[in-house]
Amino acid sequence: MQQFSDEQLMRMIMEKQSAALEEMYDRYAKLVYSFAMKANKDTQFAKEVVQLVFTRLWTTSKGYDPQKGQFVNWLLTVTRNVSIDQLRKLKKQAAIVPYEPSDWERLPDDPHGHPEEIISRKWRKQHIEQAYRHLSDSQVRLIQALYWEGYTLSEIAERSGEPLGTVKSRLHQTLKVLRKHLGSARGEGFE
Repeated sequence: MQQFSDEQLMRMIMEKQSAALEEMYDRYAKLVYSFAMKANKDTQFAKEVVQLVFTRLWTTSKGYDPQKGQFVNWLLTVTRNVSIDQLRKLKKQAAIVPYEPSDWERLPDDPHGHPEEIISRKWRKQHIEQAYRHLSDSQVRLIQALYWEGYTLSEIAERSGEPLGTVKSRLHQTLKVLRKHLGSARGEGFE
């Protein structure tokens, strides 16, 4: 396999010849790894990027086009794109706060806090739970997916098989219900 050019190997990979992918991996895994390390300086991240890049080579329907430049430049562009995707994913995951309804029950009360703060926190918790009771199961799932799991509205629409406009409308109605019930609580001292 070493006698084949990168272009020939890519054609063979498109034909699902695993030996060609192995040869391509042997040639470029270290380069892809070092490029990914520059993006995040984390070995686990870089290893995952290497795996994803070579998986993409194997699964993509679009291959390298020699008319558009050298193979190594194309491969590094793929690596850059995969690295960016992974960094976004990590950023999104870091922003996610796991939520379970029972989490409200486990909110710690600061025994050294002011009594007003403790009462206010319990009062807030109770009103949020009550507001959630006015939501349908699909509305709760929507709120959880959007705010707690970090999905975008487009991703939620795709996952549920619903048009984006329907998901947006459902979100609007859901927030309206929450505002109504939390707003009435605000009149009672909820801030």
